[in-house]
Amino acid sequence: MNYQVVIKNIDTVNEVEGYWSDEDFVVLLQKFNYPDGATAEKSSLPELLEMAISDYEPNEAAQIVLEYKLGDELSAGQIEQISNNMLIDKVCEEYPEIHMQGRLFHVNQLLFKAYNGKFPNAKASVVHFSMTPTNGEVQKLTAENILKLLNNGLSDRNLIKRLFEEQMSKNIQFPEAESIIWELTTEDNVNYDLVTSENWINKDDVTASEFESVLEEVEDEA
Repeated sequence: MNYQVVIKNIDTVNEVEGYWSDEDFVVLLQKFNYPDGATAEKSSLPELLEMAISDYEPNEAAQIVLEYKLGDELSAGQIEQISNNMLIDKVCEEYPEIHMQGRLFHVNQLLFKAYNGKFPNAKASVVHFSMTPTNGEVQKLTAENILKLLNNGLSDRNLIKRLFEEQMSKNIQFPEAESIIWELTTEDNVNYDLVTSENWINKDDVTASEFESVLEEVEDEA
């Protein structure tokens, strides 16, 4: 199916609003030995957590938050190693398990804010765009569909295109797309917002803001 794609804007942000829930803050406050989070004003929870975190050494705090978000998938040794590496590198951009990068970003930025910059400042991109079919019915697009349709408007230097050239340009499955796009929202299946790492898509990657693209039905692997 043919689509008219318009990339309206890309916002570069330090944090994704709404990612951390009030429940997250209360649980984390307990883990940082602040037991009164459940009775505190909801609006004060982020600030209370920042203060509670800052009483700990940075790598200790990182271990606690990592254990909370990724403890089911990482060993204690892996968490310890990541907590130390986070003080030096943008682990959320370099970690080989792509499906963890989004959560590592949110952990990193929580710690970056609490410690006033002791952790590297990673950034996310919020891409606002539309994809309108020119010869068929509107349908809800998946993360895989969207990355393939964006291909024609992205520079050859774009990291997704360099690492996943065949998946982006050929009629094959692209399961990593679900991990590259952290959030995908639409109200009408035409206008979309996606959240991803600035490392995956940034303003400099866009070579055309309006272009045509073709979405082919992906062949099932034998």
